[in-house]
Amino acid sequence: MNTPAYKLTSSNLEITTRSLTIHNEVEYGLARTDQGTQLAVLAATGNDALKSFEGEHSEFGKQILILCPLNAHNAIAIRAQLTWLQPRPLGLKTSAGMGDRIGLATPGHVRAVRKMDGRIAPIFAQQSIREMARTVRTPQEVMDDATWGIFSEGWQAGIGADADHLKSPADIDACLPVGYSFFTIDPGAHVDDRAESADLGTLRKFAEILPAEIHPSASGLSGKDFDIEGLKIHFDEFTLTKAAVKYGKAVAHVASMYHHLAETAGQRPFELEVSVDETEQPTSHAEHIYIASELKRMGVHWISLAPRYVGRFEKGVDYIGDISAFERDFAGHAAIARHFGPYKLSLHSGSDKFSIYSIAARLSQGLVHLKTAGTSYLEALRTIAPLDIALFREIYLFSRERYETDKVSYHVSAELERAPLPQDVTDWAALLEQFDAREILHIAFGSVLTDKTANGQSRFRDRLVSILRGNSEAYAENLERHFVRHLKPFVL
Repeated sequence: MNTPAYKLTSSNLEITTRSLTIHNEVEYGLARTDQGTQLAVLAATGNDALKSFEGEHSEFGKQILILCPLNAHNAIAIRAQLTWLQPRPLGLKTSAGMGDRIGLATPGHVRAVRKMDGRIAPIFAQQSIREMARTVRTPQEVMDDATWGIFSEGWQAGIGADADHLKSPADIDACLPVGYSFFTIDPGAHVDDRAESADLGTLRKFAEILPAEIHPSASGLSGKDFDIEGLKIHFDEFTLTKAAVKYGKAVAHVASMYHHLAETAGQRPFELEVSVDETEQPTSHAEHIYIASELKRMGVHWISLAPRYVGRFEKGVDYIGDISAFERDFAGHAAIARHFGPYKLSLHSGSDKFSIYSIAARLSQGLVHLKTAGTSYLEALRTIAPLDIALFREIYLFSRERYETDKVSYHVSAELERAPLPQDVTDWAALLEQFDAREILHIAFGSVLTDKTANGQSRFRDRLVSILRGNSEAYAENLERHFVRHLKPFVL
């Protein structure tokens, strides 16, 4: 391969070493400039790749150097030129999604995944529609921030991108054109939790008004017996009717969303995850069988499924519940996933669940997907704590004020009364290790990142981002350490 005579490494530009890439006789790298970090693109005059980028042009003999802002246009361009930056399906390989609510966490995520020696397939662009709304970010911004982070670390080993917790066809339509490859459908609003406490007579009444296509009789499960790796399930009338009443509409919604996605995507490959984790009651093994059987009957193809497991998966803290009960529950779900798939079991709100990672990895035989998001925001707070105690204190005070409002849409059990009072705190970073304070800080992310002062200025975000940008290595190191701890138990 011919390389440019004038090279980025011999220029006066301060190039981020890991980002340096030569592909199709074009040299790429991230440069620190007076205008901030920019993409440097160097190629011979007339190279068609140069037409893709916008920025400031300079000529060096027969070569052109373009300094490009890290905007959406140039993110699209570099993904087109360096195809390993394009998200793609990851298949059944053990995988992990690492959400980034600020847009600066991907370098640390990449470093942690790199230490797994290719054993974990990564999703670096991941954010739910709810989180995008709360952080005032678009699917494009989430994708582009991840792209620049991946490029800065020189990662070329494949990536996915998760359009998370989608609830409507409009959500799909907002994410598909951006290049997402993994679509998590959340039909939680269609789960009927009344079934959990209903007797057979009441369940029959609920079933009578279900559409014919999801009536219990349409499932073909009536009276059917399953023996899956020793897990014995019999679909008597009560078991089937309860499952159909509880999950029938949810399954139908997933099928509708899937067929819309498939039709809209055309020939473009994608993967689907089904999520029923954000419900009040656990998904029984019989209900998991019902969901899988009905999805197959309705022509849905999926790569992973997130049941509602026993115990509690709260935000940013370890698993709450009986570990032995979780192990028994997860073993049954894993057997069902192998029988009806195989497909992966997904751990949502999966960050910091260190007590059950090895159980999930072992029992799933590696057919598992870990999904995290807010823990990277907490590592951002850990990074700023020793650098600007005053800002950290302000964020904690504000998070306490927002807690009762912000907790409504989350499964959390922190209580303000148990969290340290600000006047009693002597070690601010230690708040991140205290259960109640950690959850309070965790779920206030949207308010912290979007709140404005009376004159319309950002109350916290600009200061927080400035510190993280100025101390990017410290943030990346904290994330790398934190995520190595998350990922290692999944390397079998």
